Amino acid sequence: MRKLVWLTLIVMVVSLSACSAGNSQLNDDLVFVEGGAFKSGKPSQINKNETLASFYIGKYEVTQKEWMEIMGENPSGFKGDDLPVEMVSWYDAVEYCNQKSIKENLKPYYNIDKDNLDTNNHNENDNIKWNVTINEDANGYRLPTEAEWEYAASGGQESLNYTYSGSNNPDEVAWYWVNAGDNILTGDWSWPAIESNRNQTKKVGTQKANELGIYDMSGNVREWCWDWYSDPESPQQSWRVVKGGGWIGGVNNNEIAFRGKFDANGFGPDQGFRIVRGE
Repeated sequence: MRKLVWLTLIVMVVSLSACSAGNSQLNDDLVFVEGGAFKSGKPSQINKNETLASFYIGKYEVTQKEWMEIMGENPSGFKGDDLPVEMVSWYDAVEYCNQKSIKENLKPYYNIDKDNLDTNNHNENDNIKWNVTINEDANGYRLPTEAEWEYAASGGQESLNYTYSGSNNPDEVAWYWVNAGDNILTGDWSWPAIESNRNQTKKVGTQKANELGIYDMSGNVREWCWDWYSDPESPQQSWRVVKGGGWIGGVNNNEIAFRGKFDANGFGPDQGFRIVRGE
């Protein structure tokens, strides 16, 4: 009888451990963001007063190691497994999401048509213009919407209303032009100073996390979002939204509410992304 009880307990422990391991794989890489009402910090620029469903978002920006495991080649200018991948376009990012989904036996979130140009894309500098649409019922990886990104960066339901993601002091949470090099820079933003100071991307997760335990949503690299950039002065679909500032950018670029834009085919040494999955 005693032997039977012990065997039963062992089976229960093993089963619970297996369940925990299965869940931790998701939680180690992704942070759960409970949905709720959201209002953008820049309501004058774009209408972002809405209710968001719950979702998971990358705890870190996609690293070069993660990129290499899926895509096979590393385009980054600053090399390092734990550095964020950069020099990636919006098209590169959505393709990565699909390839990662396929590798993990998930249904890809994007339909990517490379043969027919997107007639809604009015960007004269974009010579790619893939026609990218979404599968609403897919469970695969994707880019965050601008609202999701800003909501997560703000701390979601745990928000303490910081200016930057996790603090009112940018130096606590962000790698940007002042602190991303050999020495602390002062004065006005200066590219020669940035270059001579050997500024660059930094290992993900080395600054303070925000209220939800998410890192680097201010600084390090700018992050692609799904959305077209639009406002009353530029209603046409010409650019994709980028958020979060980067190691080159000024302090205001690190503000949660700051909105950036970039050609979808554009890439740079401060341009990366993080991934999202639905609940």
